[in-house]
Amino acid sequence: MAGKAKQIYWAVRRVLTQPPGAMVEQWESQTGDRVLPEDHFETLVYYADGPVNLYQLRQWYEPLKALDAEAPAVIVCRSVTAALELLKESPLPVVYASRVEDLENLVDRQRFSMALYVNQNTRNFQMMRSNTMLHVFISHGESDKSYMVSGQTKTYDYSFIAGEAAADRLAAHLINYDVAAKTIRIGRPQLDTPPATTAPALPEDDRTVVLYAPTTEGDRPSMRYSSLASHGVAMMQALLASPRHRVIFRPHARTGLFSEEHAAAREQIDAMIAAANITDPSAGHLSDKTATFDWQLQAADVCIADVSAVVIDWLTTGKPIVVTKPTNPAAPVPTEGFIASIELLSKKRAGDIVTILDEAATDESQAEQRRTWTYYYFGDTTPGAATRAWLDACRRVRAERDEWLGHHDVTAADPNLPAEPHRIVNDIQELDIES
Repeated sequence: MAGKAKQIYWAVRRVLTQPPGAMVEQWESQTGDRVLPEDHFETLVYYADGPVNLYQLRQWYEPLKALDAEAPAVIVCRSVTAALELLKESPLPVVYASRVEDLENLVDRQRFSMALYVNQNTRNFQMMRSNTMLHVFISHGESDKSYMVSGQTKTYDYSFIAGEAAADRLAAHLINYDVAAKTIRIGRPQLDTPPATTAPALPEDDRTVVLYAPTTEGDRPSMRYSSLASHGVAMMQALLASPRHRVIFRPHARTGLFSEEHAAAREQIDAMIAAANITDPSAGHLSDKTATFDWQLQAADVCIADVSAVVIDWLTTGKPIVVTKPTNPAAPVPTEGFIASIELLSKKRAGDIVTILDEAATDESQAEQRRTWTYYYFGDTTPGAATRAWLDACRRVRAERDEWLGHHDVTAADPNLPAEPHRIVNDIQELDIES
């Protein structure tokens, strides 16, 4: 409790270091001369979180660019800090809407046929007051976490899912949910695009490159899958001592937000990597701080991950993977799917990671199993297939909405009413919410 209280105090102190409304003024100063064209955008990409969760949106940039070419898209932020960050990097226009009235004014002045959601933020429900468009959950990765079968999934008109695994998972765990009627399979369109981030230069030698990508510690017991504090230090000690291995350490972006123990483990491993590189400059170990998770799939030879989306994305590489066993009994271990089919790495065996990786790399039966599971999770992974499925799914939703609206007269609000000016929001509203 003390640790959480400290984190909350730090967040409050952070957002109050500027005068109230300072960030809103910053937004207005940077966007005051940028006027959105009216009756233009067809796709609304909704993002209610702060900057810490932008990784959830970044992975959709390339698929959204493809969609924008045929159904113009705009990102709508409820957090001014996230909006300012997106303004610097987003390939799509960005709107900051602090109030529900702002959302309504935006909807009235555009031709939105669908809204896309990348997470389950509680403020998604405020956007869903709009009854002139269809609401679609696209998520931010395919995994076997309990998050993927949240009852919140029922809220949306559709969920775009990767493949058969997601359909089976929803059918098995959601009560009164028609999977066939409410889901559309699109594969993983992110796999069709080249890495958004240029890989850091790594030495060219015969070392095995090991990606260690522990997930977030979670904000509640049922999401505590991270191995960072339980397995991480022991595994890194063994790998950093091995002359045959090179480590890419990439902890989740939210690491340490809810647990000082995990923050301390991250800092300890960073220090260990720095010391190992000083001892042996040719080692080339890396504490990865790059913005996206994409180039790592190509650069690494083997992966160590927790129960998370990293595991499922890694399957598409065909390369070996070791998955850790959560130590918190409240975090449910999948009973079906790829993770249920393999032996998970216990905390007790974390120090044996070098031997375990050697076994994983030489077991051909495991390689064949990974190929089978890849098809189960993603379907056709032929280059371009998922992007075509993504665009087809979006066309289907737009056509369905347009057909329905053609037979009904629905208005969200009175477009003749003048838009209200932005109020000066208290920056404390920018606190990040787990979603």
